[in-house]
Amino acid sequence: MWRWVRQQLGFDPPHQSDTRTIYIANRFPQYGHYTPQKFIDNRIISSKYTVWNFVPKNLFEQFRRVANFYFLIIFLVQLMIDTPTSPVTSGLPLFFVITVTAIKQGYEDWLRHISDNEVNGAPVYVVRSGGLVTTRSKNIRVGDIVRVAKNEIFPADLVLLSSDRLDGSCHVTTASLDGETNLKTHVAVPETAVLQTVANLDTLIAVVECQQPEADLYRFMGRMTITQQMEEIVRPLGPESLLLRGARLKNTKEIFGVAVYTGMETKMALNYKSKSQKRSAVEKSMNTFLIIYLIILISEAIISTILKYTWQAEEKWDEPWYNQKTEHQRNSSKILKFISDFLAFLVLYNFIIPISLYVTVELQKFLGSFFIGWDLDLYHEESDEKAQVNTSDLNEELGQVEYVFTDKTGTLTENEMQFRECSINGTKYQEINGRLVSEGPTPDSSEGNLSYLTSLSHLNNLSHLATSSSFRTSPENGTELIKEHDLFFKAVSLCHTVQISSVQTDSIGDGPWQSSFAPAQLEYYASSPDEKALVEAAARFGIVFVGNSGEIMEVKTLGKLERYKLLHILEFDPDRRRMSVIVQAPSGEKLLFVKGAESSILPECIGGEIEKTRIHVDEFALKGLRTLCMAYRQFTSKEYEEINRRLFEARTALQQREEKLAGVFQFIEKDLILLGATAVEDKLQDKVRETIEALRMAGIKVWVLTGDKHETAVSVSLSCGHFHRTMNILELLNQKSDSECAEKLGQLARRIREDHVIQHGLVVDGTSLSLALREHEKLFMDVCRNCSAVMCCRMAPLQKAKVIRLIKISPEKPITLAIGDGANDVSMIQEAHVGIGIMGKEGRQAARNSDYAIARFKFLSKLLFVHGHFYYIRIATLVQYFFYKNVCFITPQFLYQFYCLFSQQTLYDSVYLTLYNICFTSLPILIYSLLEQHIDPHVLQNKPTLYRDISKNRQLSMKTFLYWTILGFSHAFIFFFGSYFLIGKDTSLLGNGQMFGNWTFGTLVFTVMVITVTAKMALETHFWTWINHLVTWGSILFYFVFSLFYGGILWPFLSSQNMYFVFIQLLSSGSAWFAIILMVVTCLFLDIVKKVFDRQFHPTNIEKAQMYSNTVAFSDEFIALQPLSRARNQLSKLR
Repeated sequence: MWRWVRQQLGFDPPHQSDTRTIYIANRFPQYGHYTPQKFIDNRIISSKYTVWNFVPKNLFEQFRRVANFYFLIIFLVQLMIDTPTSPVTSGLPLFFVITVTAIKQGYEDWLRHISDNEVNGAPVYVVRSGGLVTTRSKNIRVGDIVRVAKNEIFPADLVLLSSDRLDGSCHVTTASLDGETNLKTHVAVPETAVLQTVANLDTLIAVVECQQPEADLYRFMGRMTITQQMEEIVRPLGPESLLLRGARLKNTKEIFGVAVYTGMETKMALNYKSKSQKRSAVEKSMNTFLIIYLIILISEAIISTILKYTWQAEEKWDEPWYNQKTEHQRNSSKILKFISDFLAFLVLYNFIIPISLYVTVELQKFLGSFFIGWDLDLYHEESDEKAQVNTSDLNEELGQVEYVFTDKTGTLTENEMQFRECSINGTKYQEINGRLVSEGPTPDSSEGNLSYLTSLSHLNNLSHLATSSSFRTSPENGTELIKEHDLFFKAVSLCHTVQISSVQTDSIGDGPWQSSFAPAQLEYYASSPDEKALVEAAARFGIVFVGNSGEIMEVKTLGKLERYKLLHILEFDPDRRRMSVIVQAPSGEKLLFVKGAESSILPECIGGEIEKTRIHVDEFALKGLRTLCMAYRQFTSKEYEEINRRLFEARTALQQREEKLAGVFQFIEKDLILLGATAVEDKLQDKVRETIEALRMAGIKVWVLTGDKHETAVSVSLSCGHFHRTMNILELLNQKSDSECAEKLGQLARRIREDHVIQHGLVVDGTSLSLALREHEKLFMDVCRNCSAVMCCRMAPLQKAKVIRLIKISPEKPITLAIGDGANDVSMIQEAHVGIGIMGKEGRQAARNSDYAIARFKFLSKLLFVHGHFYYIRIATLVQYFFYKNVCFITPQFLYQFYCLFSQQTLYDSVYLTLYNICFTSLPILIYSLLEQHIDPHVLQNKPTLYRDISKNRQLSMKTFLYWTILGFSHAFIFFFGSYFLIGKDTSLLGNGQMFGNWTFGTLVFTVMVITVTAKMALETHFWTWINHLVTWGSILFYFVFSLFYGGILWPFLSSQNMYFVFIQLLSSGSAWFAIILMVVTCLFLDIVKKVFDRQFHPTNIEKAQMYSNTVAFSDEFIALQPLSRARNQLSKLR
């Protein structure tokens, strides 16, 4: 039990060794005294609280707030000593605030528990006791053999044992982990690959030894020891053997795997950043203001205590005849009496700290968050998804964002590649309605557009090509054109790593350039989305990749099947930036087909239309299309033998294998003949370019963080407007050492300094970023700050979070927002000040762990520019208004002590003290903070520059705070001294000559104060609804009605009733009514004059937008009332 407690507290981690030993199917050795290692269960936990820790943990977090902790102290003081006010006046509001906040946060965490239970309770199939049993995901244990079917998500990290294929391979997509939608191939060791049934697996005796869990998605080291016929066979295990939780099985009927990492030890969970309490900049400002007011409070209490003892230095005031001290009071300690008096004054003035501010803020955030979900502009009809709010604590932070960090795949793009154009032997074509049409006439064509080809034959020794063609060309060039196109599309159909799920090619038409083939009949899975788009395009044009069986690749041309033997694959790597295949044609020819970036292909070409193709590639790139060049080379038998020998030696080398392979690849991929280039479009989500441009106009810097390859990421950045064509793109790629990285950063910094005109964009990869963050953070940040756009590629999930943290802790401490759609984005979503999940095609991990979830990236603009703007303005006004009205409330109490010999006599009745913030003045500001729209939403969305006016917490600056505080003090002085001058000189304001007492004086001050602070709220309101009118004028009416009932009846449950008939007597005086009106007008007059003066002579951009929207609204309304002809004239003049 004690060990379990220590493990839960993190003092005694369960894994002490560097490796773990896993007995497959939990068949532990029967001999010796073996103690199996303990592993955690398969539960995923994203919630923050449990039933056991909710109360203490939530109370701890709430009492971290200055106001809550302060009122707890005040409440305890009221319980311990004799104070002027009842403990209920502090205890009741505090209990209300704590309870409401706990309920709200508990509800939000309960939703996370529901989400976790849905994942943990998902049904899975596990091999136990020789049979396949159904259990829940949370019940999977390390060592269990798990069965996963096609399109299912892996419930734990599994080592692949077998699949429905004889070679033990399977294909998975890891889109929810690293953002890549391409297929990855995983293979089982040969000894287990043949065990394809539950019965066979039940005979398996094997042990897996592997490293302890770590977050790196691409690293796994282990070995499997299989016992067969009393002989132990040891096989190495690497990343290709590990199936990660969160990945999805594709193109494979079923697989069996053994669980090696479960629950929070899976790589997906380790890449989750632990969820911490996020606090908005407004809340931090509130705490700062509270500390200032606490200093004011303590100062007032000290001043009052000192002046009390100074006043009582004279004997006649120390012990007047009407207030004789007891013997105990005379003999009590002076120090204790001083402390007691200080605490009593502290309690008397404590209402200057507005505890009701917190409960109002909590209600405003909770209720205000519903408006996001109700916004139809944030509803996506196709997916039937509306915006979700997972935490309402950060609504106002949406109006303060300075950096946006976005994922690429699935966030900016739709994960859909489409073939658009190509260049074949110097002629440019584009696909129009399923036809490949040239943009201009060929040299020998009499027509403006090239017709589509209706027949091709198979490649036969590169010479026996069909003679029929519908190219409108001269006879001598017809065969040559067919040869060019045949070769080009054969290269496209063969140079790839595409897999096929099902083959239905019976409906393939008889023409490659316009085919009746329906792509939906053939399901391609590719290692790259580009490859899939290209192979599908070739199929539409009649050269259909049918599939591969073993080493044979099958292609159908005009319904005729051709078989090519796949001899070698030269895999893609970032240094070469190309991939190749060597195939043997049906005629026996050995051919090399190469595909890659133009910068890596064109320099190796010795034939073909190189310059024309280069021009076409640049034109494609200007359109934002992703380009690849295609080339080929034919080998003689002697050349191929040499190549085969070199490849075998390099691939079997134990030392410097990578360097040797790179040398052989370079030897092979040279003297190429250029065939042409392809251009595919990575389909962006709707209005991505406009959204990014709007973010820029709003002063927000956009960074793209992706796990994709460098070329892919840059291409998408260009097409979505993140990078501009006129930008000078700086690269920090493939850095190998700290010194090399520092030198490169220095070069980039110098380039930026020397060129002040051109905008710069920075591209950095994950490896280089790790080096830059290790030793050169400051230099790296200087380079980034001077770049208009930054794109980080090949990023691991935790690296994304580190980048955001680096920006967060920089000297400027900007507000950051992260947006993504996959599990690989969860860490950065949780690290950023505001995390937004996209409810896309990569699961719901990001949406579940985010603060807000939306269906499309384009919704980000309204979320920030409209909702963020409104929330920030509303809560900024709410915070400052609360401090203002509490200064108005408590300053007369302080001034009153000068007229009552600092006897700690309260100016207001205790009921008024309790209800001032709870009832009399709470609803107008709450409704304002929910409904206020100081500018029309359409104006905010169409003018992103208005977002700059509220950035950097401008509305809660010290200058604005001091203005509201001084305004509160000035109004308080008017309340107090205006009332004092009216009734403070023994003047009778009643017809019968009766005098007013101190309770009447306090009630007069309180009445003027309630009316003034409510009218001040009305002055701040721009958007009036019937609800605003109801609560504003209703609050004043409620105060009068309540006071009449409270003071007009002798309530039997009250021990004393000082206010009996006081309010009725006050209102019976015409002079009192005149004084109330005069003081209210005096208080608000100067404020109105200031507003008018500022609006006319020094208007802010927001005020200009208000006048513009009001003018347009009035003009449109005026025009609507005119006859049609006159309305047209008015409209034309206005526009």
